[in-house]
Amino acid sequence: QVQLVESGGGLVQAGGSLRLSCAASGRTFSGYAVAWFRQAPGKEREFVAAVSGSGITTNYADSVKGRFTISRDNAKNTVYLQMNRLKPEDTAVYYCAASQVFDRNYNGRLSQYDFWGQGTQVTVSS
Repeated sequence: QVQLVESGGGLVQAGGSLRLSCAASGRTFSGYAVAWFRQAPGKEREFVAAVSGSGITTNYADSVKGRFTISRDNAKNTVYLQMNRLKPEDTAVYYCAASQVFDRNYNGRLSQYDFWGQGTQVTVSS
């Protein structure tokens, strides 16, 4: 069992930055790939970024590539999402999720993930 808790959300102006954290319980955290998803009001939950258990391999959605960076510190059982050059369209609730499966090319299937956090709100004002 893995429990995930997100933090770091808030209100920021367009062009600004935020860093989200996903803190995990469990001694085998490094055995799980972790992804960030987001869901805006009235829209489906969408994939943002994923990182392998080792932290070596990452995937990004095209909409955030070059602006967001996912990383992890397995000693701290924490995954981060550094978000730079934020846009109003990045406004959403951001969720982290954990999976024992990692695909080098695509990790955006919701069904891939066994554990989810409760989410943290990110609001980008124009």
